[in-house]
Amino acid sequence: MDMTTDTQKPPPSPTPQAPATGDKGAARGVTRPGDRIFLGLSRGSGILVLVIMAAIAAFLAYRASIAIGEDEANFFTTFEWNPTGSPPEFGIAVLVYGTVVSSIVAMAIAVPVSVGIALFITHYAPRKLGGLIGYVIDLLAAVPSIVYGLWGALVLVPHLNGLYGWLDQYLGWTGVFEWNGGAGRSLFTVGILLAIMILPIITNVSREVFRQVPRMHEEAALALGATRWEVIRMSVLPFSRSGVISASMLGLGRALGETMAVAMVLSPTFDISASLLDPGGGTFAQNIASKFNEATEMGRDALIASGLVLFVITLLVNGGARMIIARRKEYSGANA
Repeated sequence: MDMTTDTQKPPPSPTPQAPATGDKGAARGVTRPGDRIFLGLSRGSGILVLVIMAAIAAFLAYRASIAIGEDEANFFTTFEWNPTGSPPEFGIAVLVYGTVVSSIVAMAIAVPVSVGIALFITHYAPRKLGGLIGYVIDLLAAVPSIVYGLWGALVLVPHLNGLYGWLDQYLGWTGVFEWNGGAGRSLFTVGILLAIMILPIITNVSREVFRQVPRMHEEAALALGATRWEVIRMSVLPFSRSGVISASMLGLGRALGETMAVAMVLSPTFDISASLLDPGGGTFAQNIASKFNEATEMGRDALIASGLVLFVITLLVNGGARMIIARRKEYSGANA
């Protein structure tokens, strides 16, 4: 008698296969009508943003090409703005310098102050006091730009003579803070005003980022004997670095494009001075706001050309910020 037939195992049954429906949405888990509708709307919204950005860029590039083609001077190095002349001559050298310098001054003042306020609210102040300070900061974010401009022209400018004199006395030898008297309608004043305007944005975003730091990280540092400042330096700031960079870039975006407040404070001249305290200078947004109404067709094309440069600068700043954040993913909350 053959015993092998008694011990032989039956062949395994085939694994049942899911019916092929040919529906890509089902393979992705999108099976309900509401999911399909939401997927379509979200995808359409993303595509719409790209289309709008492309349309803006195409419009600016087309009108800018007309103006630059008629410009008899170098568009990037000329210290003059006369698009209605015969021949037309205009350039953006002064505007680039004024926009970049005023934004740098604003960021140098606003970022440390904003981060300090956010840390005080989240880690030092009592709950009620922190809530009150946060409420006041939120109110600052709601103040219109024209109000900041009026305050800057009527209050800030007349009261900066003391600060300008102090800077000239102790730092005037550098040439950057040399002051020869006169009204404080300079790029440095614009930077101070812009710093006040962007401070609520950076503070609010940084505050929310600091609140996302895992509590266990802070408690572990305290358990090892760290002081409160050491906890902030070793646990809070490294974890929140990407968020603070994002907040700073949001503030920088507003500083680059601010219009009415700068136009009301700055005394525009197409000249570049080594001293930040000398009156004069100009920015892209201020130049467009002050000259657009009275500009001819050629003048408007020239202003649109300068707007295209500001558009490119903003894109480069945002792209650089994204690269910085991408290089520091190890500090993001997802990897905590």
